[in-house]
Amino acid sequence: MVTVGNLMQKAPVTVDAGTSVVEAAKLMKACNVESVLVARQAKIIGILTESDVVKKFVGADRVSYFVAVEDIMSSPVPGIEERRPLTEAADLMDKHRTLHLGVTKGGSLIGMVSVRDFLRPVSIDEF
Repeated sequence: MVTVGNLMQKAPVTVDAGTSVVEAAKLMKACNVESVLVARQAKIIGILTESDVVKKFVGADRVSYFVAVEDIMSSPVPGIEERRPLTEAADLMDKHRTLHLGVTKGGSLIGMVSVRDFLRPVSIDEF
């Protein structure tokens, strides 16, 4: 069985809540990721996705360099235990109407999984 832990991104990119949306978007491009976690005092408080940037920033005519990520981020970040099957992750994404989930182990965030990760090839032995 393929689990969420098999496909998760183990080192998600994180930005401070006061970071500008423009700077976060540049970081997303540089790191080749479609989302960044948003933290305040080392605690994850939300997620900024490509969709948030397009719909809540550019599409809402908020194109100012000084808009902070916390003003347009999605919060809270739904989570799923690393040992859960991908089908459960897909159901949870559908329920929360999101394309990203935080991956947890023992209640601590250890990674991220996105719907794009579901497209990554896995060994036939894992099914």
